[in-house]
Amino acid sequence: MLDTPRPKENEVHAPHAPLTDYYEGEAGRRGFVSEIFDETAGDYDRIERMMALGTGPWYRRRALARSGLNEGMSVLDVATGTGLVARQAASLAGDARRVVGVDASLGMLRATARPGAVASVAGSADRLPFASDGFDFLSMGFALRHMPDLTNVLREFHRVLRPGGIVCVLEITRPESALARRALRTYMRLVIPLLARVVGRHRDTPKLFAYFWDTIEACVPPEAVVSTMQAAGFEEVKRHVEAGIFSEYTGRKA
Repeated sequence: MLDTPRPKENEVHAPHAPLTDYYEGEAGRRGFVSEIFDETAGDYDRIERMMALGTGPWYRRRALARSGLNEGMSVLDVATGTGLVARQAASLAGDARRVVGVDASLGMLRATARPGAVASVAGSADRLPFASDGFDFLSMGFALRHMPDLTNVLREFHRVLRPGGIVCVLEITRPESALARRALRTYMRLVIPLLARVVGRHRDTPKLFAYFWDTIEACVPPEAVVSTMQAAGFEEVKRHVEAGIFSEYTGRKA
């Protein structure tokens, strides 16, 4: 494990600097994120299917399996949103009752409530409402860059996992190639918000998907995520990349 200095108490380690086009300073981040997800929850699944060209369920299931999620494991899906990752986790775990989703957005949790869905709980990633050593596997899908403090969040992930438990964080990462960055930026910053204006039902849905790209572009580099996972206590930390943009960060609690 790398010899990474422990962060100072009360020091904020956000995934990116405040995006002042959307909110004022660090204090406004959490409120903005909560509000925009609450308001646009009803549009989220529809726009996500368009954005991923229908491949989302296949990719999420494959990434979870590649990270080590097997039948019989108990799973906590953090920032579960409308349950897109949680549903694939339930399929791999073999029983939806073995999966719990947690999210700070009540709007997102209401959007995912349906018969047969996994259990869902209101709570924030940096203060998970669960006892220590309670889960075999913890997932978080494409929400790392919305977290208020990476250090506190990853310490919480480590706390609630059982010894030997696995963490899997899925995230979109800026492509290394300048040409690929321009193409992805055009798609996510212009094309998807334009489509969201046509098919979305809430006026802030285009803003949400434009914000997605801005958080991707501003997010700390992958090596910073890896080192923060290690500093939180995870071992065997790895990053697997698909299609040049989909990062899968995994680690194990000793």
